[in-house]
Amino acid sequence: MAEDFARLIESHRGYLLRVAQLQLRDRDAAEDVVQDTMLAALSGSGFAGKSSLKTWLTGILKHKIVDAIRRKQREPVVVAAFGDIDSELDIEDFDALFKDNGAWESKPAEWGNPEESLGQRQFFDMMDICLERLPPNTARVFMMREVMELECDEICTELSITSNNLWVILYRARMALRECLEKNWFAGEERRR
Repeated sequence: MAEDFARLIESHRGYLLRVAQLQLRDRDAAEDVVQDTMLAALSGSGFAGKSSLKTWLTGILKHKIVDAIRRKQREPVVVAAFGDIDSELDIEDFDALFKDNGAWESKPAEWGNPEESLGQRQFFDMMDICLERLPPNTARVFMMREVMELECDEICTELSITSNNLWVILYRARMALRECLEKNWFAGEERRR
């Protein structure tokens, strides 16, 4: 039974590693937090089946990544640049979505019952695909804020960005995810009706 559980946990290693690498930008550090996650999952036996195994493992991973980020912040090292942040800050890409008065150019697609969609595994698979389509820094910021639930000041410190940059990046991420989900998930629901 323990071997079956270990194999089941191991089947999620690739996903966990992608999430960790996105956040830490360091393959070795990502491997370390994923390994810590696997060990915690195996030694804790806290899986009660109230959520999916993937969700439970992601929760453990989230805490391991936050610990790694906080540990890194305490180390006296020079903070690396966040990358080409300016290429991800151009919010004018979304200007075409709005009229001059701020109203939508074309009304967003009807999402039906989003809570029902959240219960479907395929929705989360599509959400993963949409996240992977985001520019790397945008996806990283979105994951840090919305998945890992880090405070804004922690994110700004970790990435050496201003709070204005953070909010612009989050706006871009949300708009791009909305657009991707409308085209690839909710539009499909409309066709199925």
